[in-house]
Amino acid sequence: MRVGLFVTCVNDTLYPRTGQAVVTLLERLGVQVDFPMTQSCCGQPQFNTGYRHQAEPLMRRYATAFQDFDHVVTPSASCTAMIRDNYPRIAAKAAAEGRGGTMSEAAAGAVAKTYELTEFLVDVLGVTDVGAYFPHTVTYHPTCHGLRVLGLGDRPLRLLEKVRGIELRKPAGAEECCGFGGTFAVKNPAVSAAMGADKARALTETGATAVCAVDNSCLLHIGGTLARDGSAVRPVHIAEILACTEGSAL
Repeated sequence: MRVGLFVTCVNDTLYPRTGQAVVTLLERLGVQVDFPMTQSCCGQPQFNTGYRHQAEPLMRRYATAFQDFDHVVTPSASCTAMIRDNYPRIAAKAAAEGRGGTMSEAAAGAVAKTYELTEFLVDVLGVTDVGAYFPHTVTYHPTCHGLRVLGLGDRPLRLLEKVRGIELRKPAGAEECCGFGGTFAVKNPAVSAAMGADKARALTETGATAVCAVDNSCLLHIGGTLARDGSAVRPVHIAEILACTEGSAL
């Protein structure tokens, strides 16, 4: 099985360890992972801000960069949702406007092979025990795109429950948004900060030492709020937990 890693803009720029963790984890499970250097942004910032036409070439670029892979795996429910939910919309609107050419084919190809990491592990590889060891108390935040758009359900928790040494604690209001919402945090900073404060309070009250999620964008917002509050809870992407084994440090 040949898999292409779509690392995403946030991870490439701010959290390269997450991409490295995905490679470590998948290779441990016998998957060949490649990183096409032609990949770029999926177009979500442009699309969410109303610049649909500017997202179109990024969609084409994505489809071309990963056309030769069996599957594409990304440690981001947000970007996966952009590809699977919005690429067909972009292509359909372009076709309705009398342009787009092969855009529908490009969108369909991208949608069919793109997976968020935890659904790839559970649905494609058929594993929940990945041989991880993480002796810490952890709370899990289900991000909005993973929960509401992709329907990840309990896949991340099923993986976490099999991690040796881990103690999971559920926060109050677990399914409530953290307030990030991409450009929402920029356009509505006061509301975003208030939502983040509620989320940070609930996470801190669990007594956990770490909060994990399937999106570093949300963890960026949550982590900043936790740090300003002086909380001892640290953000960590689920890929980094699953990549840990006895003898490895995080």
